[in-house]
Amino acid sequence: VQLQASGGGLVQAGGSLRLSCKSSGRTSSNNAMGWFRQAPGKEREFVASISWRGGSTNYADSVKTRFTISRDNAKNTVYLQMNTLKPDDTAVYYCAQGRSSYSGSASSSYQYWGQGTQVTVSS
Repeated sequence: VQLQASGGGLVQAGGSLRLSCKSSGRTSSNNAMGWFRQAPGKEREFVASISWRGGSTNYADSVKTRFTISRDNAKNTVYLQMNTLKPDDTAVYYCAQGRSSYSGSASSSYQYWGQGTQVTVSS
C-alpha cells in the first residue's frame, strides 16, 4: 500500500487548506484512515481519524471545531479540510491507514504511512 499526501502549502492565519491522501497498491476500503502531524522539535501527534465507511470520526481537541476528515472509498482518497488555521497548526501532515476498520489516536494503530505534506501558517 502506498499513500500519497498532497494539498499542503503556505497560508495566512485564518485561512483554509484541504489535504488529500490517495491510496494505491493493495488498498482496502475496509480500513480506517487517519491524519497525524509533526511540528519541528515536537513529537508526532494525532489529528483525526475516520472509520472504514466514514460513519465514525475522531478529532484531537485542538482541531475539533476547525478540521473535518472525510473519505471517498470509490476514489481511495481521504481528505482533511482545515479551516481557521492557526500558526500552531504548522507541521508536516501525514496520512496513515489503520490496522482495522476503526482506529483511534495511537500511531501504533496504523500500519501504512504517507510521506507527509508541509503546512505552514503565517501569523
